[in-house]
Amino acid sequence: MAFVIFAGGFMLVSNRLLSFFGVAVASAALLAAANAADAVVSFSDLTALMSDGGSSSRAAHRQAIAAIPLQRMPTAQRQTAEHCLKSTTLYRHLPCETFVCDTALLEFSLRKPEAIVDIWRTLGISQLSLDPTGAGQWRLSDGFGTVGTLRLLHCEQRGSSGVLVFHGRGGYSGPLSPKDLTGTCLLLVRYGAAQPAAESGDRQTVQIDAFLDVDGIGLEIVTRTLKPLIVHSAAANFHEICLFMQTFSAAAVDNPAGVVQLTTRLSRTNPIDRCALSSIARSAADDGAALGPADPAAAAHLQTELASRWLPVSEFNNLHQR
Repeated sequence: MAFVIFAGGFMLVSNRLLSFFGVAVASAALLAAANAADAVVSFSDLTALMSDGGSSSRAAHRQAIAAIPLQRMPTAQRQTAEHCLKSTTLYRHLPCETFVCDTALLEFSLRKPEAIVDIWRTLGISQLSLDPTGAGQWRLSDGFGTVGTLRLLHCEQRGSSGVLVFHGRGGYSGPLSPKDLTGTCLLLVRYGAAQPAAESGDRQTVQIDAFLDVDGIGLEIVTRTLKPLIVHSAAANFHEICLFMQTFSAAAVDNPAGVVQLTTRLSRTNPIDRCALSSIARSAADDGAALGPADPAAAAHLQTELASRWLPVSEFNNLHQR
């Protein structure tokens, strides 16, 4: 039962990290080859980038490894995880995120992350694609040269808390690098209800530990050199994804008709999952009243609300004028 509920895992976070991984390493390779005067980052800038509440310390690294339930994982999955842990190029404990999100919606995102990615694409705020290839397995592409696969190695649930372990392999091919770049990533995701509870909804907490293994000695050196830039971007992506989930959850409460309308446009999500998402929106409504006929105005308002933070100004203005 636990596997069925959490097979999707917090993929809306992890696929962004893997997608970022390829682009970040490619950018790092170019910067390392640039003129030293142009590539210098001041000590104060590095300090600011690293002061995000995360950690790469040995203590955090040891604690993260200890938190991975290796002994309870099947042999093949455990060996995959152990191999990545032994060859880690870059480790980072991302800042813990606490946000308000309807529990049913969070559970849905854990089971069906591809539906959340479909929402991003429908809103025009991301070109990322995430396609299931089997139980607990996905193929992803960011639309800019980064492709990869992600697999759920293990998941556990205790009450409202859970642990998920993912393994991904990704690569980048494009104008940012003269040759293809590849690497692997192990992600430890821990989540649960946060205390104290919020009057405005369910408070959730999510924390991620990432273990990156870059192929090639040269890339390893580059990654270590530009580590502050990489970890800062990963933390920023994580924060923005949690913020989107909070915004979407609030929209499900305040504008359930708009969410229901939005689900009808999710062309890459199967009908059963679209129906499930609609039911969550109906249940999340404050008064729990039955929804009336489809309201195009409610859908337009929802799209504007959700896209306002993530669309460029020009695209947002075009959306607002439709």
